[in-house]
Amino acid sequence: MMKIRPSIVLIVYMATTFNSCADKSIREGTVKDVMDQAVTRLYRTMSEQQLDSLTNDQVMVLLNDSEKNVLATRYWMFDVKVPVVVSVMRSAEQKKTPFWLAPAGFVKTGKTMKNEEVTYEVWQKKFDAGHVGLGINGFEDYMLHYFVSVAPQNKNDRLKLSDFFPANQYVGILEDSAFTYHDWTELVLMNVPDDMKGEKLLTTIRGRGTESHLIGAFRTTAYPSSSIPDQVMLTWSADPATSIDIQWRSDTTVEAGKVNYREKGSSQIMSAPAEKFKMEDRDLMNDRYINRFTAQLKNLKPGTTYEYQILPQTNWNEKYTFSTPAPDSSFSFVWTGDTHHSPTITKLFNLAAASHPDAAFYSIAGDLVSEGLHRDQWDDLFYFTKDVICRKPLMAVIGNHDTRQGLGAWMYGELFSYPKNAPVGVQPEHTYSFRYKNALFLMIESTASIDSQKVWIEDQLAKTDATWKFAMFHFAPYNWEEPYPDIQAAWVPIFDKYHVDMVMNGHIHYYMRTKPMRGGKVVGSYKEGTAYVESIGIPTKPEKRPEEPYTVVRNFNGDIYQYVKIEGEKMSFRAVNSENKVIDSFIIKK
Repeated sequence: MMKIRPSIVLIVYMATTFNSCADKSIREGTVKDVMDQAVTRLYRTMSEQQLDSLTNDQVMVLLNDSEKNVLATRYWMFDVKVPVVVSVMRSAEQKKTPFWLAPAGFVKTGKTMKNEEVTYEVWQKKFDAGHVGLGINGFEDYMLHYFVSVAPQNKNDRLKLSDFFPANQYVGILEDSAFTYHDWTELVLMNVPDDMKGEKLLTTIRGRGTESHLIGAFRTTAYPSSSIPDQVMLTWSADPATSIDIQWRSDTTVEAGKVNYREKGSSQIMSAPAEKFKMEDRDLMNDRYINRFTAQLKNLKPGTTYEYQILPQTNWNEKYTFSTPAPDSSFSFVWTGDTHHSPTITKLFNLAAASHPDAAFYSIAGDLVSEGLHRDQWDDLFYFTKDVICRKPLMAVIGNHDTRQGLGAWMYGELFSYPKNAPVGVQPEHTYSFRYKNALFLMIESTASIDSQKVWIEDQLAKTDATWKFAMFHFAPYNWEEPYPDIQAAWVPIFDKYHVDMVMNGHIHYYMRTKPMRGGKVVGSYKEGTAYVESIGIPTKPEKRPEEPYTVVRNFNGDIYQYVKIEGEKMSFRAVNSENKVIDSFIIKK
């Protein structure tokens, strides 16, 4: 669990994008090119055991002079119109100094500055007017990346920076209280040397070092792909009454796929082609590339059970079924909080499926895995839930662990097929809404900009005629440990205005249900206020926590799922633990 919600100011990381105005020589080779080729060579020449014990010296021998030059000069670039002094602030706790720093002419000055986490050394070099090229943070992926400031050598010169790579570089002012990482803006500078205050500050993200990560980088998946389709998962990207998306993976020997489907018991077979894309996790030793497929089934009949077959497999699998909703106002669903690719979720999901076969779909309120850019962890998740998600759609939201150190949740985006109705400025499918019968579900990415999603949330609620309104996002506005005043200020008034019935969250690793809340205060009934429910899908250790006067029920023993049943204007709710014990229940009637 991460204790601080990263504030997203703007996206500065564009690892594979080039600024066409920058030095044309960058087109001759990129850091990504060098690292892709280096990893490929390592896989050809080293065993998994050797890769696990790779050292910095071995990496330096592996690389030729041309590749080292790319890594030393084409990682962070910009142009200056006047002579400048460039300062590189690197953590004093990072054991290995970037290989290029001293040879490039940077000198350790003795100056320092710090934040709450570390002290930074200041290294400086003078550059003539023209191009400035800096190198990688290292090969070990140290998580507090260096940052940069720039000052004119002649104080009377007007400093202008241009032609940045990566593009969209944020330029701030170096001073006490300035942030340096866009994925953790609360982490600010202190003790900036007086003679450096006012310099132009080039910020970054903590996780950018993954671009050159080799030492300790390599992983294996316990569930590698094969020619047999697996990771079969249902989702919705359009109307659940008449459509469904079926997703799966295979190894790269399988070039095409499609789905055969039919009404259960019928002999009339229909087919839908699948879209294929190749997915890479460069550091996954035993399964670097896979093919993923998505077939969208359309024009289905409401209230009908279908069975389906994934080709090129030949047999119909009795587990591969799904049902479209009937045209009435009754349904149920199951949801839980953080799952973190834990094997314990097999028991929890299977228990929920056995106890509630009527559930139309399942949801997870973020932190599906612990490292969202490690595909082996997604392989775990899909394996542990495989007997459920092939029959019931999985509709999830992003948590902070699914989008890590400012690198985004691109892997999440490639793995799930969801509605593309996100607000402007938010990645499609990261925030989305869907309607199921008489209920509207707002699935919101709370690691994205809070304020930029206000208009979208209000628009969704203002336009709906749904009887029931639900919102799911990872960060709980109310909790004992880390309440979110920005969410309380931006979203809660909209939930109040349109009377959202229940808000579903995770993150703090406990179970909690509030009394009816409106305007940040407890009100008389759920007809007047909203139920805020926080859940956890993995085991936890019971600990004594400060009281929360707005709560009805709290439970610090984890792995819990929630079963919600809608019957017209009545909602029944049960929270159930992995021992099949009901720990909380309540009813709301309109």
